[in-house]
Amino acid sequence: MPEINHNKIPKRVLSSLLSSISAGVVPRMGAPYIAIGRSEEIEALLSDLESVNEGGGSMRFIIGKYGSGKSFLIQLVRGFALERGFITADADLSPERRICGAKGTGIATYRELIKNLASKSSPDGGALAQIIAKWLSDLQSTIAADGLEVGSQEFTNKLTAKIYAQTRELESQIGGFDFAMVITTYYKAYIAGDEDKKSACMRWLRGEYSTKTEARNAIGSTIGSIIDDDNWYEYIKLLAVFFRKIGYRGFVVFIDECVNLYKIVNRISRENNYEKLLSMFNDTLQGKAEGLALIFGGTPQFLEDTRRGLFSYEALRSRLSDGQFQKAGFKNLIGPVIRLRRLSDDELFALIARITGLHAQNYNWQPRVTNEDMAAFLKICLDRAGADTMITPREIIRDYITVLNILLQNPDTTFAEVVGSGVVSLKHGDNDDDNLILDADEPMTDEKIERPRVNTTDFTMEDIEI
Repeated sequence: MPEINHNKIPKRVLSSLLSSISAGVVPRMGAPYIAIGRSEEIEALLSDLESVNEGGGSMRFIIGKYGSGKSFLIQLVRGFALERGFITADADLSPERRICGAKGTGIATYRELIKNLASKSSPDGGALAQIIAKWLSDLQSTIAADGLEVGSQEFTNKLTAKIYAQTRELESQIGGFDFAMVITTYYKAYIAGDEDKKSACMRWLRGEYSTKTEARNAIGSTIGSIIDDDNWYEYIKLLAVFFRKIGYRGFVVFIDECVNLYKIVNRISRENNYEKLLSMFNDTLQGKAEGLALIFGGTPQFLEDTRRGLFSYEALRSRLSDGQFQKAGFKNLIGPVIRLRRLSDDELFALIARITGLHAQNYNWQPRVTNEDMAAFLKICLDRAGADTMITPREIIRDYITVLNILLQNPDTTFAEVVGSGVVSLKHGDNDDDNLILDADEPMTDEKIERPRVNTTDFTMEDIEI
């Protein structure tokens, strides 16, 4: 077995990463360390960010079976976007959170997105207040650099003029007047040190007011609307414009578990959600959503079912279905739908080899696992009925970490006693010659482990450039 590469990963990140993947949960930290075999999908999604950076919009559907890596890919791209100066927000749909719905199911999705709003300096969420405070601080620094004394009347007047100039540009957007008034009120409270008024403005921006009267009493009589089930997407578009005006590159929104829309029993309610998705799709592709990227994750059933899926809504089916010349085996990552292929045997081998090294580093031990053992484990997984097309990384990772945990806690136990023995010659995947090529009968080298396109042993966020 090759010597394990002990490039140090922060203990907090590594422990959280292994705990998440061993339970079948997508990690919010450390995902690049186990990113194997999705380089082309990542590059396709990152290419969208270039358009967003120029003021355009984009919308993608990431489609794959449960456990195939949809949510993992979303978290991976989220990390790349943050590193490149974008603002991100992510939410999982559920019976209580939908794209469109009454009784608070629409605004619940907005609130979840704002709760998870993140920037490079606040990657764990809750960044809205920090983003606005940084914007105001940067404006103050700019004015102070012109030689004006901080706190003087002239300083305050110039700062106020800049705030009004930037917020006034938002008034042409739907909901822009009320948004601009709330931002201006927040600024005045910021200058005056009025924490209650600042808190009231943040509540409005987070969509926490249930009535207009409540909002007016807390903020002021000039407020004419609140963010609710019907208009929350308009404020997502407005935030995208605002973020670009204050210096960020754009706004990337990730919405996962879209299969919950497919599960809506009421046909009218389900079609209302699909109609809202159609509106989003048209907005982003027609240039009506400046600086906004929308990325949705769902299962093939959610997309293709002609009774309850997106394809049951003719306007979406005509936009999202494959063209007549799209055949199985052909790669197409430019269209609105990205279908996740099964990882090749080579990539699965590289994945468990990577996890072996991370497990060793986290628990400070030398796993009693050879290359032949890893090949035997992979053979057992792939020999299951239907595994050639149905096996997912989640199943393999969870089972393999269980084996490593048993070996760690039972020093006298061998790998063969836990899983049996056998060999497998790994076959080529769907990619070209850049793929990792492994053979269980050939000694493994560090060079061979590091050959996949996405090298995560010493991965940095700058490995893929826009």
